[in-house]
Amino acid sequence: MKSVHSVIGTLIVLASGAAAADNWYLGGTLGYYDLDSEHAITDDYQGSQAGLQIGKQFGDSVALELGHGVNVGHDEFDVTSLSALLWLTSDAATWRPYALLGLNQYDFDDTSNLPVGHDDQSIQLVAGLGLGTMINDNVQFRADLRGMLGHDEEGEDFGMQLSLNHMFGKKSAPAPMAAPEPMPAPVVAAEPEVRTITVRLNVEFEFNKAKVLAVYGEELDAIAAAMKSHQEIELVLEGHTDSRGSDYYNIDLSERRAEAVRAKLSSDYSIDESRIYAVGYGETRPIDTNDTDEGRARNRRVVGEMTYSEVVVD
Repeated sequence: MKSVHSVIGTLIVLASGAAAADNWYLGGTLGYYDLDSEHAITDDYQGSQAGLQIGKQFGDSVALELGHGVNVGHDEFDVTSLSALLWLTSDAATWRPYALLGLNQYDFDDTSNLPVGHDDQSIQLVAGLGLGTMINDNVQFRADLRGMLGHDEEGEDFGMQLSLNHMFGKKSAPAPMAAPEPMPAPVVAAEPEVRTITVRLNVEFEFNKAKVLAVYGEELDAIAAAMKSHQEIELVLEGHTDSRGSDYYNIDLSERRAEAVRAKLSSDYSIDESRIYAVGYGETRPIDTNDTDEGRARNRRVVGEMTYSEVVVD
């Protein structure tokens, strides 16, 4: 059909830019449409659709997406859609309901069956409800039911759609690595004494900030000295926030705090960044109450721990 190449071309161009940006997603769709109203045709149009869609997530609750689908197995009509999604809950770890509102444009292939005076295109208002869940950190699955209504229409038009989307921008932090096992003592006549040393780092942050304060210089000095003395040791930095702000914002803020400490160790102490991993947990792991200023201040932190063994030299 005449609009297929232009719409698919638009989706490809948008996808090439979305892959390098935060909060965009690109996905494939499977749908079914049953059109029995007389908006542009005399007979019912039914068919399964396969297509592509690209979307942008705004915060935790709102998304805007553009999609295009074509009939599977035969040509009757194409559907181009522009939709807004409103997520009704905020827990990304479970199935989340959402509402959908948008527009569908249909391009009918067989215009010889159209009544005189009608076009081979039709636009309808779309509303629907669905459920979605994250299969892993980057892949989202959705399923929804949709009802359609055009200007001065009668009849019941409906559809359903399955979507599988890849979310761009947010990368999963590496899993925390276990501390290395103590090095074996050298073989000598007398068994040497070996001691285990643990160095801990706890950097607290001001509200809604990710700047490392100068007061934590001594703790950073100790961590850097240990890493320089033991080149085999790697460090995991865990970022945390208090409970103020949305879950999505706090995850991002905790990651930025961990990355700030990582950058400080690299730039000020020449520690190779490949030996330091930064992971953000948002507000999910408090160590104190979030009901007081003092408790929230303790929760706004980046922590790290290194354990290694040394031979005691007399």
